[in-house]
Amino acid sequence: MTNTQIYITNFLNYIRIQKGDSPHTFRAYKRDLEEFFEFAKVEPEKVEPVVIRGFISEQILKGKSKTTVARKISTLRSFFSYLYSEGFIKINPARVVSSVKIKRNIPRFLTIDDAFKLVEAPSEDKFIAQRDRAILELFYSCGIRVSELCEANLEDLDLREGLIKVKGKGKKERFVPVGQKAKEALKKYLAIRQLIRIKKKPSLDDTPLFINNRGQRISDRQVRRIVEKYAKIIGIFEKITPHTIRHTFASHLLMEGADLRVIQELLGHASLSTTQIYTHVDLKHLLDVYDKAHPLSKEDK
Repeated sequence: MTNTQIYITNFLNYIRIQKGDSPHTFRAYKRDLEEFFEFAKVEPEKVEPVVIRGFISEQILKGKSKTTVARKISTLRSFFSYLYSEGFIKINPARVVSSVKIKRNIPRFLTIDDAFKLVEAPSEDKFIAQRDRAILELFYSCGIRVSELCEANLEDLDLREGLIKVKGKGKKERFVPVGQKAKEALKKYLAIRQLIRIKKKPSLDDTPLFINNRGQRISDRQVRRIVEKYAKIIGIFEKITPHTIRHTFASHLLMEGADLRVIQELLGHASLSTTQIYTHVDLKHLLDVYDKAHPLSKEDK
């Protein structure tokens, strides 16, 4: 194993154990670092700022998006900062490399009518439909991330108090209120879930809140397919993801007058600046309503 491979392995172990980053972030770091050192063709100790800038220039010439390029720069900064702090390198070459300015896009979100149609789309009494209804209701009720939903266990849900404990980024725990509609859907799902688990006899050491029809913990990919499936059923054919429902949750709260800091806490954002994107969503909504409703706005149309 080369020094580069050893350093990458140590770094990835660090972010997985110490920082508690998600598996998705872990894979992105690994892919970015392998791609960079394939370009650099030198050991980490010999990397200079010009090499990093060359790599970034190549990514831009390849047509990579600004978001992707910015992530790769962030990966290299984190990696070389780690090596420097651990004493593996004497100079951090990524410290002087500028980042890429990204225009923050206003997140897509569903109308209130479409959100209601989506969560009500699974209507059968069978296990799959009851589970899917509970998943969609929980997403819209709580605004949690798909990873938080998939990692949730039975003991994290308190239907009596109407709360669910989730583990966010960096394994930070928070409690999120569960609305009445979601509580009702969860009660129906849990009754059927118990029968499935008894029938399949899975390991008692694992108590996932949401399971597939084999009695195993549901995966990120399965949940994404569930959201896409019911979006198409109600006639939405553009891409709808669990994150779209998260945006919908936050946007609808803001439109109904919720405080931005409350939304920040519910979403589990470390910084208020991350949550402030929804003020732009709210402004766009207000302008759309104005354009459709105000008589003077229609004169020249």
